[in-house]
Parts: sequence; C-alpha cells; structure tokens
Amino acid sequence: ALVRRPSPRLADGLVTHIDRKPVDTDLALRQWESYVAALQQHGWETAEVAAADDCPDGVFVEDAVVMFRNVALITRPGVESRRPETAAVEEAVTALGCPVARITAPGTLDGGDVLKIGDTVYVGRGGRTNAEGIRQLAAAFEPLGARVVAVPVSKVLHLKSAVTALPDETVIGYPPLVDDAGIFPRFRPVPEESGSHVVLLGGRSLLMAASAPRSAELFSDLGYEPVPVDISEFEKLEGCVTCLSVRLRGLSA
Repeated sequence: ALVRRPSPRLADGLVTHIDRKPVDTDLALRQWESYVAALQQHGWETAEVAAADDCPDGVFVEDAVVMFRNVALITRPGVESRRPETAAVEEAVTALGCPVARITAPGTLDGGDVLKIGDTVYVGRGGRTNAEGIRQLAAAFEPLGARVVAVPVSKVLHLKSAVTALPDETVIGYPPLVDDAGIFPRFRPVPEESGSHVVLLGGRSLLMAASAPRSAELFSDLGYEPVPVDISEFEKLEGCVTCLSVRLRGLSA
C-alpha cells in the first residue's frame, strides 16, 4: 500500500463542495499514523512515497496513480496545483517494478474518480476528470481486460466520495450524493455520507471512518468486520479512507 505523510501545509488543501474549517495539522499527522498502522495490522506492507511538503493535498496519494493488474497509470490531476504530486509517486511505483503509463494533456484524471470492481472500472466524469482522461484510461486498461464505464459526478468531489464497494461487489453510497445509483448492478444505501467509503483490507475486514457508526453497524449485520479509524482532519478537506493510500495487489515478483 502506497502512503504519503501529510504536508505541514495540509490546512491549505483544496475544498470544493464544503465550507473550509480549521485543520489541526498535528492531530492530522497522528491520525495518518493510526491509519497506516491499521493497514499494517491487517497484513499490508506499506511503502511511503517521498514527502511533498509544498503540496498541501499530497497526502491524498490515491489521486496520483491508478492501478490495474500491475500497471500504474500516472494521472494528470484536474487542478493544476496538484500536478507536482505525481513525480514521486511515479518513482515509487517504478521502484516496485510496475509498468507505467501516463495521462497526458488535454486529459485530466484524479484517481479518486476511479472505482474498480472486478474487471469493471467505473470512472467519474465531473470537476476533476474529463472525457479525454477517461478515453486515455480506457486505452491503457482495456487491452488488459478492463471494461470501462463512465459515471456522472456532480454532487461530490470524486466518484469515490460518493460510492465504493463491498467485497461481494455491492456498491454502497449515501443516496443524496449519488448521481445515478441505477448505473450499478447492485446498490446498497448507507445512512451516513462517510459510510460510503470503505477500503477492503482482505477477508471480511473493512477500513472505514469512525464518523460513520451506523454504517459500521450495518456492515457488521452483513457479516463484515468494520475497522474504524478517526480521519476527522482529512474529512475537513473532502478526504476519506480511500484517498490516503493506493493498494497494490498481486504485484509480479
């Protein structure tokens, strides 16, 4: 799992759909350390991308690269100020032996707009990802067996701000923030916005925000094991549990 420690300038991070609130950078660092520890405690080896202290949003490492099979697609973020975040991420995935492809102008793509469920790759088209970015992603991944589906995103920052998926491939989301739940073959509503975001740790374990206790109860009732982490300072910047790491599965030796 790729991770990147928060910048001292985290409080200057972008906000788009919510009002700005003060961010406690010291607390954010402790929360990030707890997040990384949760990954490690569930069997994940973490690789820390070189710090980007001049990039307030760099901790949201998911936006810089999209993995499919073992191919790393380096993104071209939709906001120009975030584009310097990608160079060190490319160095990290190259060091892990991943073949690399890149999104180029005029395409834009944020990794947070990409939800992979099996071989289906849903890509949110909205404020940060454009049609050309989606076309280039399809050109990179369809030869590897991906089926790319474009999804409208207008109510939240990224597609995965609205929906993620459970291990059984059911898509979960908070209905007021989902543009079109009918796109997904199986959709289950959750009672809290932050309950829409889960990271599959393996087996029945779901990493999720501590701010969604009712959703955690729902998942427990479905037979899953919620692993809550407090990410309150990142939620103030429209961040969620998926944004803070990139999970690389099945890398070739």
